Amino acid sequence: MKNKTTYIVMITLVATLGGLLFGYDTAVISGAEGSLQTYFADNLGLSPLVHGLTVSSALIGCIIGGLLSGYFASRMGRKYTLILAALLFLFSALGSAYPEFLFFTAGEPTTALLITFNVYRIIGGIGVGLASAVAPMYIGEIAPPHLRGRLVSLNQFAIIFGMLVVYFVNWGIARGETMAWVNEIGWRYMFASEAIPALLFLLLLFTVPESPRYLVSRNQEDKAMNVLLKTYSTTMAKATMFEIKQSFDQRKEKLFAYGKMIIVIGILLSVFQQFVGINVALYYAPRIFESMGAARDASLFQTIVMGLVNVIFTIIAIVTVDKFGRKPLLIIGSIGMTIGMFGVAGLAFFEQIGIATLVFIIIYTASFMMSWGPVVWVLLSEIFPNKIRGQALAIAVAAQWAANYFISSTYPMMMEVSGGMTYGFYGVMSILSAVFVWKLIPETKGKSLEELETILKKSSSVREVVKRAQ
Repeated sequence: MKNKTTYIVMITLVATLGGLLFGYDTAVISGAEGSLQTYFADNLGLSPLVHGLTVSSALIGCIIGGLLSGYFASRMGRKYTLILAALLFLFSALGSAYPEFLFFTAGEPTTALLITFNVYRIIGGIGVGLASAVAPMYIGEIAPPHLRGRLVSLNQFAIIFGMLVVYFVNWGIARGETMAWVNEIGWRYMFASEAIPALLFLLLLFTVPESPRYLVSRNQEDKAMNVLLKTYSTTMAKATMFEIKQSFDQRKEKLFAYGKMIIVIGILLSVFQQFVGINVALYYAPRIFESMGAARDASLFQTIVMGLVNVIFTIIAIVTVDKFGRKPLLIIGSIGMTIGMFGVAGLAFFEQIGIATLVFIIIYTASFMMSWGPVVWVLLSEIFPNKIRGQALAIAVAAQWAANYFISSTYPMMMEVSGGMTYGFYGVMSILSAVFVWKLIPETKGKSLEELETILKKSSSVREVVKRAQ
C-alpha cells in the first residue's frame, strides 16, 4: 500500500507542475510590469487603463482556456489536455520574451508590437486556463477519498511555489543591474525563464496515466482498472470501478440535471476567490512595496518574503484540509482577509504607508493561502458529478478568470480615485465570502466523488445539499 501511495504522490507531483506554471505565468508579470509600463505605455503615451489591460491580458486567455477546458478534457482526455497546456506555456514564454521575432525591430516599441506581446500573453493564458481546470480535476479523479483534499491542495502549493520561484528569478535578474537595463533587457529574461519548467512539464506528462474516470467514459474499462490497481488496493479498486461504472451507466445527464444551484455555488466560489483581491496583491506587489518607500531591488525582495509566507500557510492548508474540513478553513480565512484588507484600507485612507502596511498585507495573503487559495480548488474538483464535471468545472473556472481579469485590470484606475476605497472594497468582499460559505457551502471531506454525486442527486435544493453533506 505504501508503494501505491508513493505512486499516487508521484503522479500528483507531475500534474502539479501545471499548477507551478499557472503560478509562474501569472506572477512573472509582477517583476516585469514596471518595465512594461516604461517600454510600452510611457514610450507610446498610453493611459493607466491600457497598462492595466496589458498587465492583465493573459487573463483573457485564461477565460478562453477555462471555457475550453471541459471540451478538451472530455474529448482529448485529462492527460493530453495538460500536454496541450504545456505546449502553450512554452510558446508563450518564448514569444513574450521576444515579441519582435520575425515582424518587428528590437528596441523600437510600437502599438503593433504591444498587441503582439499581448497575443503571446493571451496564448500563455489559454494554457493557464486549461491547466487551472484540468490539473485539479485530474488529481481529484486519481486520488483516493482520504487523500484527495491534501493531494488537490498540492496543486495550490505548486501555484504558490511557482510564484515564489519567479519572485526569486525576477529578483535575481534585476539585482545589481541598472533600471535602464531591466527596462530594456531584463524583463525579457523574466518571461523567457518560464520555458524551462514548461519543457519539464511537457516531458514528464508522457510518464503519467490517464484518469480512470475518463477512461471509463470512453469505454476503456480494462485500462481504467489497470490504473486503479496501481493506486488502490484490489478490493478498493474493484469497488471504485463499480461506483464509476454505475455513475456512467445511467442516462446521459444535462448540465442542470443536479439543479442550477450547484453550478451557481461553483461560480460564486470562483468569483469570491478573485473579488477578495488576491491577484492585486500578487500582480502589483512590487509597486505596492515601492509606494512604501522601498527601492526597486528591495521591493522585489519583499515579494520573496511574501511568497515564503504564502508557501508556509499553503502547507498549513494541505495538512489540515482533510482533518479540519473545507468549510471551517474558508470561514477562518475570510475573517483573516477582512482584517488584513481593512487594515491596509485604513492606512491608505490616512496616507500612513509603512511597515504596518506590509504586516497587514502578510495577514491578508496568509489568510488567503491557508483557505480560499487551495480549498476552492479542492471543492471545485469534488462538488460536480462525473457526467457534468468537465463542462461545470469549465464554467466555474471561466468565471474565476473573468473575475480575476475584472479585478486586476481595474486596480490601477481604482487606485487613482482612492487607495482606501479600493482596499476597502476587497475587505467588504471578504466579509461577503464568509457569509456565502456559512450559508451555502456543504462539507465534502472524506466522501468519494460518487458518494457526493448521490447526495447531490437526492437533494432538490441547495439547503438540502448542505444538510445532507454535513
